[in-house]
Amino acid sequence: MKDPARYAANLKWLFTELPFPERFAAAAAEGFTAVEIPDPYSLPAAQLRRLADDAGVRTILVNTPPGPAGSRSAGGAAGVPGSKAEFRAGLERAAEYASTLGATLVHVVAGRRPDGVSRDRAFASYVDNISWAAAQLKDSGLQIVLEMQNQRNAPRFVLESQAMAAAVVEAVGEPVGLLLDLFHLQVQDGDLLTNLSTYLPLTRHIQIGDAPGRTEPGTGELAWHRISSAIDASGYNGWFGCEFQPQGGSAGVLARLLEAR
Repeated sequence: MKDPARYAANLKWLFTELPFPERFAAAAAEGFTAVEIPDPYSLPAAQLRRLADDAGVRTILVNTPPGPAGSRSAGGAAGVPGSKAEFRAGLERAAEYASTLGATLVHVVAGRRPDGVSRDRAFASYVDNISWAAAQLKDSGLQIVLEMQNQRNAPRFVLESQAMAAAVVEAVGEPVGLLLDLFHLQVQDGDLLTNLSTYLPLTRHIQIGDAPGRTEPGTGELAWHRISSAIDASGYNGWFGCEFQPQGGSAGVLARLLEAR
């Protein structure tokens, strides 16, 4: 994490004091060279590409689209039984956006297990959908990344542990890898340095945030200098998505990240 060029501003979490189209230029002004757009679907992909190009930043990641608010798939359709058609349409839409934006990573959001649906049934639906998605994107140049989310903040999320996410990656194979979210990993599994050594070999993307409140690194319980050293020593050469609530506001956030490191 020594190179500031490897930090990507998550435009859902940073620069929220600005209208969304203005966040690209704000990220660039802070020194970011890349952005994540978790939910880009409110604007045409071509318009988003122009905003990124004009600001001089690249888009590296998009999420698959959520279902309608209040629906069973509002948190993602991949692990929701009976949502196969919705999932497939969403995956195709995400791939189209990623291709237009020049992003290489598509985060396939697992979603939350609906009431009355067993863990085993939801997980089986998820694995089936990920296998289909991997076959569709195998020769596209896009990478699928899978993220565990902690049960405190995302109750009934289908991927309940990092081990579950890793098992799917290993079972399905290319082009699937892990999105390792350090905030979720600490809250759900703990033992962060040991888990990093276990899961970094499968990791294509890292998102950062301190625990317990998902604030910026250096404001919570995590020893970021030790985490940074462990990641650097692993040889990981991907991006670090800044998916956290900046305690001091978005202005100056990149400088504070480098200081926390």
